[in-house]
Amino acid sequence: MVNLDGMLSIVMPAYNEEKLIYNSIKETLRIVEKFVPELEIVVVNDGSRDNTKSEIEKAVKEDDRVRMISSTKNRGKGNAIIAGVSQVEGKYVAFVDADLELNPSQLEGYLQKMLDDNKDVVIGCKFHKDSKLDYPFKRKVISMGYYIMLLVMFHLNVRDTQTGLKVFRVEAIKPVAHLVRTSGFAYDIELLVAIHRRGFTIAQMPVEVVYVRDSGSRRIGMKDIWQAFIDTWAIFGRVYFKHYYD
Repeated sequence: MVNLDGMLSIVMPAYNEEKLIYNSIKETLRIVEKFVPELEIVVVNDGSRDNTKSEIEKAVKEDDRVRMISSTKNRGKGNAIIAGVSQVEGKYVAFVDADLELNPSQLEGYLQKMLDDNKDVVIGCKFHKDSKLDYPFKRKVISMGYYIMLLVMFHLNVRDTQTGLKVFRVEAIKPVAHLVRTSGFAYDIELLVAIHRRGFTIAQMPVEVVYVRDSGSRRIGMKDIWQAFIDTWAIFGRVYFKHYYD
């Protein structure tokens, strides 16, 4: 049991997840309630075209700890996350992906790390020496290059911004979440840069990934990488020329 002095709010974005979302919500509740006595899940239906919304509604009816935000249009994971953050009621905020490839049981260690080391943010890092996953060499090279880029551009000493499992103190994320303008893969970067610019501290923890999708559905193409590169330079402009996050 983690001795939190308040509620944990879990934000779970979902797009076309009708096969997974109901079980993912129920499983997350079952797992997390073992170490956090007070919690809620804010599930964000990001304009799904299948029965995701009705599956979430079923979970909402069964458990009053589950709430839903629903959009009629697909606005991207970044926008879904920020919409969820705007509605949380807890003192701590966690991000969990709908497929649960990153098991929410890992949040126990993240929250304990936050309390023990007095950190404001704790994020999962695929490149941590204790992480357990099969990560392609090509992705490792790209990610290492990106890490150096972020270190030089923003002094952000974070090796992996993209892992979906993250925990925040609400006072670190709430004041800056509405400032995020990126909806694609770089939204994590913008959020962490904004938090870092406000002087909050970030720690990294290992992750264990259990894949539930086929490899094709997890593929990130060069188009995505190029867009993230462009978005990162846009963030650079907002940091140093507009002082947008200060």
